[in-house]
Amino acid sequence: MSIEIQYRVGRKGFSTKESNAQLQIEEKKTENRHTVTITAKTDLKLKYAGGKTGVRLTGKDRFFLNGYQSWTDSKESIRLEVENNIYRLPPSLIRRFSFDRYGDAKFYFYFRPLLHGYDVFYSRGKNNSFFFNMNSAVSYLIFQVSRWTGKVYYMADLRGLSLRAGESLTVLDYCFAPDYESGVQLFRKMFSVKTPEKIFGYTSWYNYYQDINEAQILRDLEALDDRFNLFQIDDGYETYVGDWISVDPKKFPNGLSPIVEKIHAKGLKAGIWLAPFVAEEKSDVYRNHPEWLRRTKSGKPIKCGGNWSGFYALDLENKEAREHIEKSLRFFMDQGFDFFKLDFLYAANLPEYFGRTRSMVAEEAYAFLRRVLGDRLILGCGATPFNCAGKFDYLRVGPDVSLEFDDIWFMRIMHRERISTKVTLQNTVYRSFLNGVLFGNDPDVFILRDENVRLSKEQKRALLTINSLFGSVLMTSDNIAGYDGEKEELLNRAINCFYHAQVLSYERDGRRIRIEYLLDGERKNLVYDTKKGVLL
Repeated sequence: MSIEIQYRVGRKGFSTKESNAQLQIEEKKTENRHTVTITAKTDLKLKYAGGKTGVRLTGKDRFFLNGYQSWTDSKESIRLEVENNIYRLPPSLIRRFSFDRYGDAKFYFYFRPLLHGYDVFYSRGKNNSFFFNMNSAVSYLIFQVSRWTGKVYYMADLRGLSLRAGESLTVLDYCFAPDYESGVQLFRKMFSVKTPEKIFGYTSWYNYYQDINEAQILRDLEALDDRFNLFQIDDGYETYVGDWISVDPKKFPNGLSPIVEKIHAKGLKAGIWLAPFVAEEKSDVYRNHPEWLRRTKSGKPIKCGGNWSGFYALDLENKEAREHIEKSLRFFMDQGFDFFKLDFLYAANLPEYFGRTRSMVAEEAYAFLRRVLGDRLILGCGATPFNCAGKFDYLRVGPDVSLEFDDIWFMRIMHRERISTKVTLQNTVYRSFLNGVLFGNDPDVFILRDENVRLSKEQKRALLTINSLFGSVLMTSDNIAGYDGEKEELLNRAINCFYHAQVLSYERDGRRIRIEYLLDGERKNLVYDTKKGVLL
């Protein structure tokens, strides 16, 4: 595997595969690990370090490319498939809704002949392999598959990093294995297997969205029984996104503290939702503290998406902005919340920060959240997965569940981070090897209710079954007091599966996924149709 280093000295760009007058390259190879360290002989700016994996895929080989963040589509693919590209949408639509801010479109060039993913890659079929990044503290490791030739490449994204003469840096560090099974074993060994507490809980979002109030929350809390261990209040309690300690007095006239007391009185953990790194346009933070916003070189605040009134990244190098984030988190700690769902975390490293890669910025931002929250449980969402290892207890591994099986037609072929039950179910399966290693996987909610949903009965059953098999978190927004006998039976079977089933294998077979698992001493098989969203 020959390594190529791309860098700049002054304004001139260079590329080299061997040591030269400007830098020294030192490689270390073992049976299953490859490390590359460079030492600068002059001041230089780094761009990429990478090469060929040596894997060449046939048209029938299946391979996994991990999406950029929690919501990005991540599944086993074949070479004929095309990567969704947000820039196929009309520019006016992209500008209006900021669709290009949720993933990597602003800083990765989408090229139709290439498929790409981050930090972990495997292939199955005639050509088997497994690779994963051990250097996420420094850089993302981007894997690329040529749709034309089947060759697989890797490159560490070092943009933003500078080295002074005499300084050294490990620019590549990855592990590899000859097949999926041995790769997963090595992955678990290198990251140390963790056994997160199983969370079976309620969240307010997927029934009421922002339209919540004290009466609704207390009604749904009352319906929960001792099978549950978490009750989480989602978006809608705050006056505006970013003004976290400003609880809406019309919706929650008594504040949140009395609700926390009632949650604890039922023996449940109390959970709260925040998006700590952003503020929307209507917020006091945005209007009264413009200096807290991260800005472009031209001075414009950096927009992170079109949700709410449009929302923007806080400047994590600004001391007062960081103090605002810490104050907000401590406010909810003081209220007695045990569980923090922290959302839209990609906003931390959407902006550029001089002297650091995007991966470094994410590492520092997520570590900051852990330092503030101490031993409180953290569920990350909209975050870059490998940066969450050792910092978050749980991570959402797919996009939001949608109330119908998939999004509108033009979003299906363009938006990689769209709300979609179809996408999140595939992510739940194909990212399941991360579960209990980097963090506990959160597949998002199941829905069994009949009202305010357009999923079919069979699609709801598939969603519940797959979530119970593959996650460490099982959540719903249903008011379970309204469940009939059939729904109760489905839920009880799923809870048994959630706590006791062991997945033995899963593999793509055309548009289907074949799943084998062990439950109550018996081997069981499922076939999931990814196009229809049902179990066959």
